[in-house]
Amino acid sequence: MALRQFYNEIKGMKVKDLPNHLKPMFSLDYVKKSIQRGLDNYNEKYIQTGSVDPLLHICFGGMIFSYLVALPEERRHLEHQQHAKEHGGH
Repeated sequence: MALRQFYNEIKGMKVKDLPNHLKPMFSLDYVKKSIQRGLDNYNEKYIQTGSVDPLLHICFGGMIFSYLVALPEERRHLEHQQHAKEHGGH
């Protein structure tokens, strides 16, 4: 939804006008306001309605996070297995 709005804002612009349009979006104040707006929208949509979705978001987010944390270790393990297989190991 936000990408569609952003696209509609810039689709009629000339390329030379884009930097002046985008530069304010990368300021610290704009980023802070965007994050606050997102948190407010999340609170209004899920927390205030008494939905169970935030619990699911925490569960799935935790699973994804733990997978990403363990990924480098798993990759090293698989590379070691492959190396051992190629060189007559186990």
